[in-house]
This record gives sequence, C-alpha cells and structure tokens, in this order.
Amino acid sequence: MREGLTAEGAGLAGDRVVAAGSTARVLVAVTARALRGVDCADLGHPGPLSRFTGAPEPVRRAAVTRAAGRAALTPGQTAEVDAARVAGWFVDQYPRRRYPGALLGSPHGAGAHLAVALGVPWLPAGFEMTVHWAQGAVDRPRAALDHGAALTARLLAGNPDLHVRQVHCPASRGALAGVTVALAARWRSLPAAYTRFLADRLEPGAPVLLLRDARSWPVFDSAPGHSFQVGCPASGLDPVDFHPDSHALRQVLRSAGGDGAYWEPPEVSSPPASAEHGVESGFELSAREWTGRHGHPLHRVLFPQPEAFSAATADLYRRWLRAAGKTGDRLVVECGRLLDPWQVVRAGMVPYWCENATRRSVEGVEWWLAGSEPFSSVDVLPEPPGIRSPALAGLPQWLAVAGFGRRRRALDRTTARGYPVTSVPTRRATEVLRAQPYDLPTPAPLTLADALDTLRDSGIHQGLLVC
Repeated sequence: MREGLTAEGAGLAGDRVVAAGSTARVLVAVTARALRGVDCADLGHPGPLSRFTGAPEPVRRAAVTRAAGRAALTPGQTAEVDAARVAGWFVDQYPRRRYPGALLGSPHGAGAHLAVALGVPWLPAGFEMTVHWAQGAVDRPRAALDHGAALTARLLAGNPDLHVRQVHCPASRGALAGVTVALAARWRSLPAAYTRFLADRLEPGAPVLLLRDARSWPVFDSAPGHSFQVGCPASGLDPVDFHPDSHALRQVLRSAGGDGAYWEPPEVSSPPASAEHGVESGFELSAREWTGRHGHPLHRVLFPQPEAFSAATADLYRRWLRAAGKTGDRLVVECGRLLDPWQVVRAGMVPYWCENATRRSVEGVEWWLAGSEPFSSVDVLPEPPGIRSPALAGLPQWLAVAGFGRRRRALDRTTARGYPVTSVPTRRATEVLRAQPYDLPTPAPLTLADALDTLRDSGIHQGLLVC
C-alpha cells in the first residue's frame, strides 16, 4: 500500500488501528455484545505478564516491550490510518435494528451499563492508538514529543477531521511509554459513519445523550491538530507530580526502567485543556446540529470525575431493579476492562465501575458505599494494572470495599493473585459473574427521560451536570 493512501475502504482495518485493551474499544465490544444478549466470554487473552508474576523487573519489562512490538502500529502505518473506516468499524459491531436512542462521547464503563439499561448503542468521540518508538526512552518526554509530532503529521495528512492528543505517562503505561507513543485521536465533528448509523437506526424522535469527561490537564500545543500531554488523570497523580523534582515521579521512573535525571518535559503553552478523554467542541456542535435538523433531542451529561458518573449510574440501576420487583441489594465493583454488562443485568446486580486501580478511584467507591443504603453482597474485581506506582490502591483497600457487604464479601482471588503486576483478560469478569445466581426476567428497558431524572437527582451532590 502506498504511503498516504487512505481512500475510503483502503486504510488499515479498525481492529488493527484501535489500541488493544483501550477503553473505547473494550466498551464498544461489551455494549454490542450485551445488546445481542451475549456475554464477554470471548473477550481478551492473558497478557504476557501473566507468565512473569514472580520474575525480576527487567524480565517483566522485556516481556512488555516484546508484546508492545507485536501490537503497536509501525510509523509507516500511521499514514494508512483511515479514521472514517475506524468509525465504520465501531458502528458495524452493533445489531442491525432500530434503537430508542443513542449514547455518544467520552469512554466510561458506567456509560456502557447505562446504554445497556436503555437498550441503546454507545459510540466513542475518539479512539486510541499506539505506535512504535524504536529509539524511545521512558524518561525522555521531549524526545517522545518529537517522535509523536512526525507521526501525527502523517496521520493528519489523511485525516484532517481529527485532533491528536499525545500522552506520555509512565505512571499509567509503565515501560510501554518508552517503546511506544500513545495517540488519542478525537473527531472534530460527527464522522459520516455515525450520521448514517443514527439516521438509519434511530427511531423517529429518539433522543441522543452526549457524555463528556470534564477533567482538564496542562498541555503543550505542538502544532495545529497536535497537542502533547505529560501525565494523565488516570495515573492517579496530579500534574505537579510530573515535575522533575517530584518524589512520586522518581519512583515511577525507577519502576519503568528510567532515570529522573533525564526528565525534561516541554513547557506548557496554554491553560489546562480537556484531558485525553474529553470531547472536541466541534464534535458536540455537529451532534447538536445534526440532532436539531433531524428531530432528535440532544441531552448532555458532564462529569467532573469518573466517580461521579459511576455513583449516579449505580444509584440508577438500584432504582431500576427495585422498580422491576428485584432487591437491588447485590453490588459488583468492576475495574478498568473487567466488566460484563450483560451478565450484570442477567444477575440483577448493581454495577459500580472504577476507572482503574488507583487509590483515588477506589476511594470514590468507598465514599459512595459509606453514604448508600447497605448492600447484602459486594463482589470486587480489581484489574491489576501490570505496573507499580505510588498512586495504586493496595489489596487491603480493595478488601475494605468488599467489607461493605452485609452477608457476602468477595474479592476475586484470580485478579488479586499477582496484583498489581500481572494481567487478566476481560473475560475474567464474565467468569465471576456467571457464577452469580440468575435473577430473571430482566427488567424492561429504561426510558431516557427516567434515566435523566435519576441521574439529575443522584448526581447533583456528585457535581454531575445533566442538561
């Protein structure tokens, strides 16, 4: 294939472009399966770290490097990325039928659960890619910027409708940040595949809900269409923790095989902007224009932190289940890629999704549980991140979450074994949830009006904005 050839249908396949294990990819997969009435038993494979639980750090880092080399795009392949084809790959995963609505926007596990309760698809406002960095170093953010700028120029040449946010974060990616660059591509407007999907699959007058992650982070504007971000909210650290004098940064770099003496990030060139999972203003504007022209109401949900939306959605599920005559007293705390919306509904459970295994994320569920009516059972699925970081929650903190159950308190032993440096596939959540007793029939789908009312009522104290 000639470099730069991204004519419709000629670019790389979507499943090759979108990073394996990235949040948007996993959430589309689990939502599409749930709308088909199947679980996620086929999702994910054990990562290379599962075989190196007790190995020395250099051996583990070598395994990470080899795995990244097999999965990442080559620099030349960035010119073959066709964002339109990626959008088509997302929508093609959903069953071909009419839907009473749709969810768009930032990736969030509670968004997948909300979509399943409503019986509607969820589509991301962007996607993540990883690309080889042959001469990379985890402790050289300026070199990462230079390499990423060249890659982004190739990418944008064939995809001018994207904004690319490059994220260099050893705290969330570990040694991977030294062998690949992470590019979060965000659409500046609704891609054509999305507008066709909405036009063909939405029922007349069906509402559309836009989810927006409102977190911000300091960025360096490298060039039109390319911005650079050192660290990220999902790391569990703050922007100041990525300063060269930070003790936390030195810990992170040592764990990833780097040296804090070489850490020289570029100066921030603008006030804090939306973080990597934000929604481009042009995407929201085009969604508003399209829905207005075609008679579909558009609603927005903005969350200042992932915990706010997780808590509000868990409250929504509890009310929904109880309105259907179920107890709503059995909770599953999911984490990262460890979720299965179909099995949650089949078991009549309340889902709370943690973005990751950081202390900040786990504290969010602890605070919510402390202020909620007690649950009779609490099952906890902590996803091991595969790295070490001072921001991570320890197993005692996860056990404290399970301790909120009045009769059943379960921390999955498989995910706890080797935590935090091992890895487990998405299907581990399915295996755990399949062991739960059935609570059938499943409730009738929620209406978006009822869902919005509950989100407003529950989320107001969490800082959730529903409009």
